[in-house]
Amino acid sequence: MKTEFHAANERGFENPGWLESYHNFSFAEYFNPLREHFGTLRVLNDISMQAGKGFAEHPHNNMEIISIPLSGCLEQRENTGNIEVFSPGEVQVISAGTGIRHTEYNHSESEACKFIQLWIYPRNRGISPGSEKKAFDPEKRVNALQMLVTPDTAQEEGTIPIAQDAWISVTSQIAGNSMEYTMHSADNGVFVFQIEGASEVAGRKLEKRDAVAITETLAFEIRSLGDAEILITEVPMK
Repeated sequence: MKTEFHAANERGFENPGWLESYHNFSFAEYFNPLREHFGTLRVLNDISMQAGKGFAEHPHNNMEIISIPLSGCLEQRENTGNIEVFSPGEVQVISAGTGIRHTEYNHSESEACKFIQLWIYPRNRGISPGSEKKAFDPEKRVNALQMLVTPDTAQEEGTIPIAQDAWISVTSQIAGNSMEYTMHSADNGVFVFQIEGASEVAGRKLEKRDAVAITETLAFEIRSLGDAEILITEVPMK
């Protein structure tokens, strides 16, 4: 097994006044030649957006974009006319494909919106663009793995399909609990991001917003050191 620790305080940071965004991988003005991506995982941004603020209309193409709200409400408007407002417990996937344009705003005029956004390279370029939102029951992730996003070829009921052989899941661990994560392919890697609390993952201690990149294994253990919320992203490494 090979692991690489990503300390929370070593991430890139952007603060234009209305937004605080931490970057695990090179993004915008932050560039780290050693951390440009992890396999097909291109971006993991940890974002806090002030009330009523957001990103004006901008384009994306040939990227799978996953937004996971942590608090507040995020509003997205696509050039197709699709408007989505989503909050904690919901997840949105955009397959940008041949191209989309959209805005991203904090839907609230009084409270901050916090969310995690991941970008994953698709299996194939030039697919038809589209998006999907789904609500997930937080109770079903307590001391268990709750799949949010799965490959479009897997057709796993209750999840959102993505145009890549990638699996995104979350777990809420009660202090002292342990579980094993089993890889879907020996060629994949897993990026484990500690949203809240503290855990020991594949022998590495993670505290809030730390992460560990794991490769060259078929399984690894997650042991909570306190109540913990963990995001797990498994992606092809090639």
